[in-house]
Amino acid sequence: MTTPDRTAQPARPRLLVLRALGLGDLLAGVPALRALRRAHPGHELVLAAPAELAPVAEATGAVDRLLPACAPGRAVPRALDWTGPPPDIAVDLHGNGPPSHRLLLGLRPGKLLAFAHPDLPGIDGPPWYPEEHERDRWCRLLRAYGIDADPGDLLLPSPKTASPAPGGVVLHPGAGSPARCWPVERYAAVAAELRGRGLRVVVTGGPAEGDLVARLAKQAGLPDTDVFDGGLPFERLSALVADAYVVISGDTGIAHLAVAHGTRSVTLFGPVAPSRWGPPPDPRHRALWYGPEGDPHGGRPDPALLRVTVEDVVRAVGELPGALRA
Repeated sequence: MTTPDRTAQPARPRLLVLRALGLGDLLAGVPALRALRRAHPGHELVLAAPAELAPVAEATGAVDRLLPACAPGRAVPRALDWTGPPPDIAVDLHGNGPPSHRLLLGLRPGKLLAFAHPDLPGIDGPPWYPEEHERDRWCRLLRAYGIDADPGDLLLPSPKTASPAPGGVVLHPGAGSPARCWPVERYAAVAAELRGRGLRVVVTGGPAEGDLVARLAKQAGLPDTDVFDGGLPFERLSALVADAYVVISGDTGIAHLAVAHGTRSVTLFGPVAPSRWGPPPDPRHRALWYGPEGDPHGGRPDPALLRVTVEDVVRAVGELPGALRA
């Protein structure tokens, strides 16, 4: 029989955070993740999120390990591949429950930090406010449990990778649903105007947006060297955004990445108001929105988004600090 090593150090306590959503969601949760890191420096902080976001989680400086977890359509995963003892602390940054709460409760954590829900009266968290900004929401949750959290703590470090198009105007026509996609022909008109001012214009898209990117590149007459379709690896996308002249996109992950790098941005809002998902107050960021709110999962561009014109976007670019004037 082997004699136990009495000098071995006990395992670190573990803190599990659930946020099994997309790039923009994770970036909006960075202030809360960093607050948890500061409050529990001795814990192993495990983030349950899609596997492809591991480089993003690492860049936050707050996460020790990513536990792959995702479900279609922003749903709550059916299970988590958690092993070993229950987490000492579990934090629901995924939603207001009850499915996400129940998923974490099923792991029997020592403590659960989550918003209150009438179906789970045993959770003593604060109330959920639907109209609250996403960054503010999760910081308020933590403050309710005595953890200081700053919604402005959202910047990422400069990428170590060189940009594939330094100083370029980055157009990103895709989004999570057609309701948040501004028409390609309008992006092409913006590209023509800005190229006429001597700016290099490049276009990006996610893994499933190759056709959309190709349509925009063709209509804008962009060379192949300025087309980045198929989903850039995060390191290259991060470098492209960090060293961009300006990022122009709908309400999607790359807009949050521009904010995280302090890069000038113009974000086009439609079915969801910028008061809930927009950039922080900063002259480097412009959010264009005319309202009213609509269905963020709609199958065609939202009417509010279509109220944003090419002239609006070009004017907003020109009004950004340090931007070229016509």
